[in-house]
Amino acid sequence: MLKSKIDKATGFEKRFENINTVVFENSGEASKAVAQEIAALIQSKQKENQPCILGLATGSSPKGLYAELVRLHKEEGLSFKNVISFNLDEYYPMEPNSINSYVRFMKELLFDHVDILPENAHVPDGLLTKEQIADYCHEYEAKIEALGGIDLQILGIGGNGHIGFNESGSLQNSKTRLVALDHITRVAASKDFFGLNNTPRTAITLGVKKIMEAKRVILLAWGEGKANIVKRSVEDEVTNRVPASFLQEHDNAVFILDKEASSKLTRINKPWLVEKIAWTDKLTRKAVLGLALDLKKPILMLTDADYIENGMSDLLADSGPAYDINIKIFNKLQNTITGWPGGKPNADDTNRPERAEPAKKRVLIFSPHPDDDIISMGGTFMRLQEQGHEVHVAYQTSGNIAVADDEALRFARFVIDYNEKFNIKSEEADNIYKKAQTFLENKKNSEIDIPEVRYIKGLIRKGEARATSHFVGLTDDQIHFMELPFYETGTIEKKPIGQEDIQLTMDLIEKIKPHQIYAAGDLADPHGTHKVCLDAIFEAVKALKPKPFMDDCWLWLYRGAWQEWGIDEVEMAVPMSPDQVLAKRHGIFKHQSQKDGVVFQGTDAREFWQRAEDRNSETAALYQQLGLATYAAMEAFVRWHY
Repeated sequence: MLKSKIDKATGFEKRFENINTVVFENSGEASKAVAQEIAALIQSKQKENQPCILGLATGSSPKGLYAELVRLHKEEGLSFKNVISFNLDEYYPMEPNSINSYVRFMKELLFDHVDILPENAHVPDGLLTKEQIADYCHEYEAKIEALGGIDLQILGIGGNGHIGFNESGSLQNSKTRLVALDHITRVAASKDFFGLNNTPRTAITLGVKKIMEAKRVILLAWGEGKANIVKRSVEDEVTNRVPASFLQEHDNAVFILDKEASSKLTRINKPWLVEKIAWTDKLTRKAVLGLALDLKKPILMLTDADYIENGMSDLLADSGPAYDINIKIFNKLQNTITGWPGGKPNADDTNRPERAEPAKKRVLIFSPHPDDDIISMGGTFMRLQEQGHEVHVAYQTSGNIAVADDEALRFARFVIDYNEKFNIKSEEADNIYKKAQTFLENKKNSEIDIPEVRYIKGLIRKGEARATSHFVGLTDDQIHFMELPFYETGTIEKKPIGQEDIQLTMDLIEKIKPHQIYAAGDLADPHGTHKVCLDAIFEAVKALKPKPFMDDCWLWLYRGAWQEWGIDEVEMAVPMSPDQVLAKRHGIFKHQSQKDGVVFQGTDAREFWQRAEDRNSETAALYQQLGLATYAAMEAFVRWHY
């Protein structure tokens, strides 16, 4: 069983959770704990001279688990010779050596690094004819049954609650079969296939029935992006609309979560409904603002009865009456609003988010991709520049994989036409164009771009980022292109954060010596580019902390186009007028390669400028709903203390 420092639902808390859930500080700790359980199972089976039958998953969730199992094999001698594994699924059709094949995934992350016998590692065959699939799937299940069933099944969870590729609507008695992939699933996978058009529409998956027959099931979920579906699976009714909810009826299933994935569970999100708590300022603010929004009331209209009827009578007894609590929370929220994100000079800054001094600050905005700055905090970016601060922007990655192939070819052709027009002879330019053209015309789905094409795509995004910064009012010496090495792989899969990434970040911070740093605080995907970029900043700031200039440096976190900070988390809200919203839109439009159908659209059909405007207007609407002033839009920030 799992052994670690964990948060586990016990006693009264279980009335909300219908599946055992264990929460770890982060995915790394969780993965190590699960690896230890698997290792113990393998070793106990070895002592009994029996095979260990493992059901394995792919995707981002088990990557850390497989890395730890490899470490246990290499450093602690864990043998896999008695392991027989069955993977959940495989895209169809799919060649086993394709970059997106689950055969290749498993070999690169696990099988090639441990001593499992090749004939004991089973992954569904993506090269079958359709006529062969039914018999093959029957045989796949028969092999599992002949071995006595799966001892331990590892699962991830999809955004729609799918387990394996058993999509929404799958039946609990469904068998191994060919399935059509849900649009949500395909969109989530499209980043690996360089766009939705290249993403498979079908897959072979182990059925729900075989998963439910496993002796033990461990489902892994990391990041805020999984929080809502985890709650639905664990706390709501069992339904085939959310296949993961079937696990409520398994007698030995557990959800292993990091803090972010657990954030919507009632015992985490509203602990006062579960047990008697100590009412901290943070919890009080969360509870009161949540109550006001749930009841659709302004903060100052909440009554004693509202508190009592919604499980907050303890707070009322400790700090009431309601009017006193309401005033306190209202004032705190009001004090987050400022039109002076760099601090208002010659003003009392006691209740303002930022310091008045120094009146002119050095500001460093980190942008993971070349458009995150203008999309996520464009209004604040422009406000800081207009108010006389020395603003620098640092583009952490080239963003080259997000440029369409035809766009790259168009720009390469422009160089040829430019040279012809001005009678510039360049054999090198001609050769680069021909090489790029030949490659792109023959490029296979998911094939890695050759360096020349990657460089062209990077230059496109670099030019767009520079145009945006010039639009805001920056000069070239205030624009920094970092091209962090972890990103430059040419594939979706990036390298882990390295010392070089951290050192480059440290060097830039030390060069500018900023009073303010702005960074993307997106945590929805713990393996995503934003998270790696943020980790590099965190490590750099921690290392630089002893430097005297860091005593005056504050770090503010913004969110991207995908989500916003919770209203109870916001520490600085920068309002925008209708004209400022329009100016931000024009700044986003400088990124032409990311308009009109981008490579990585995500599950949202809106363009990035539309997402940004809607998100900013929704934030302003929340403030209005809570009884504060009405604005066209707001950008929100949280301060990180190091």
